[in-house]
Amino acid sequence: MSIFDLPDANAIARHFRRALLDATRHESPYRRWSLIDALPEAVGMNLISLPIVPLQIDDCHGVRDTDNSRRTFFTPALQADFPVCTLLAQALQRPEVAHLMGKTCGFDATGSFLRMEYMQDIDGAWLEPHRDVPEKLCSMVIYLCTGPHARDWGTDIYDEERRWIGRSSGDFNTGTIFVAGPNTWHGFEKRKIAGIRRLMEINYVHPSWRDRNQLSFPDQPIPAL
Repeated sequence: MSIFDLPDANAIARHFRRALLDATRHESPYRRWSLIDALPEAVGMNLISLPIVPLQIDDCHGVRDTDNSRRTFFTPALQADFPVCTLLAQALQRPEVAHLMGKTCGFDATGSFLRMEYMQDIDGAWLEPHRDVPEKLCSMVIYLCTGPHARDWGTDIYDEERRWIGRSSGDFNTGTIFVAGPNTWHGFEKRKIAGIRRLMEINYVHPSWRDRNQLSFPDQPIPAL
């Protein structure tokens, strides 16, 4: 059941491709891209309406893998429960979408796998400055934050000395993309979260990715175009 009428996977794929083609590229302190209007509005609204309770963690220690078993990955089982998860996963699994991401970011999407996670941070959550593992061929965050302080809930960006230099916008339906590298330090400085900081992390990952239970289509690598 969907609260808002959903477009089909083809329409979601077309919408996201247009957002990616229109993305703004930044070079400092490392190459990354900013998206606006990343997904059809109905997709975003259905995502934030999912009946999934935020994790209650006393101290996350600045990491996300405190309890991997309780994280919300777009697995085949989750897709079977919620149409918005199915349609978004189908859209981003399409070769024309994956290969456009690869062309934009400079990696070969052939043989990669789609990994998607829905995150809900509550007050007290934070992430220490870190770099993603190279098995993540690209990292994209789509912000689904709402409320008067949502703009301030974007990703914090650091230089190669791990000095804070700014943060991306956390406005609803905007996004940030980068490719893991030696200087791609990012995190989330601890600050007041009045409400729930909702976001999607989306990766295309290398075939060697070990946690197969995190993948949207564990037996379906991205084919060549």
